[in-house]
Amino acid sequence: MHREGILLDKRPIGVFDSGLGGLTAVRELSRLLPAEEIIYFGDTGRVPYGGRSGETILKYARQDVAFLRTFDLKAIVIACGTVSANALEPLRSENPIPVFGVVEPAGLAAVKETRNRRVGLIGTQASIRSGAYERVIRTLDPAVTVIAASCPLLVPLVENGRFKPGDCVAETVTAEYLEPIKKAGVDTLVLGCTHYPLLKPLISAYMGQSVALIDSGEQCARMVASLLARQDVLAPAGREGAHRYYVSDTAEGFARLASLFLQRDVAARVNRVDIDAF
Repeated sequence: MHREGILLDKRPIGVFDSGLGGLTAVRELSRLLPAEEIIYFGDTGRVPYGGRSGETILKYARQDVAFLRTFDLKAIVIACGTVSANALEPLRSENPIPVFGVVEPAGLAAVKETRNRRVGLIGTQASIRSGAYERVIRTLDPAVTVIAASCPLLVPLVENGRFKPGDCVAETVTAEYLEPIKKAGVDTLVLGCTHYPLLKPLISAYMGQSVALIDSGEQCARMVASLLARQDVLAPAGREGAHRYYVSDTAEGFARLASLFLQRDVAARVNRVDIDAF
């Protein structure tokens, strides 16, 4: 279907993450592209991915993509720093539609933002071990020093709703992870896991207002929106795109936290799927 020379593509965008964190990308996609239909899968039964081996991460990611590909998608967004850092290229080579990760857009944003060329990076153990964020940043600007720290307890905290200011456990754990990065004098901090933006108020309070926080899911969503617009494959304007959510464990806990984060009730649109069938 064409209108004024523009191809209107009503196919949905598929988004997946190990759990709740990818909703940070969904929220930004919704803001930028309100007409787009989004299919979200959160692998809540196997979260977190960050402590897994590369082979297991790739296996899980292939299953996640296989489920999403049961829908006729126009693009897939890996809204997971761990999968983006460890499995992006295989997933791109195995799928005929565009597959986006969060590492490159976050690295680009960090290099643009930093003034003193000292960039902090927090992520899961698997993301930090891969060195993917550092490679992107140093390719763009070899003069940038990256101070990285793995933060294995942050994803479980977020998945259990422990991310609000005033939560003494979340504040203590966050401060412990961030202390060496703050001491290193960074002026920019990459949140290399899409769960971490839910902790933004705690992270910002500890790091100080002078440190810019780079939200990897948000930056990825902006890149996706820009590319789809350049390729003229956006959905028809003037409508509100439907969002559907799927999880690999019980829907209730996910629906409650997702509704809180997205500021709208999504309970009726969350369904469980047997991911082992894919």
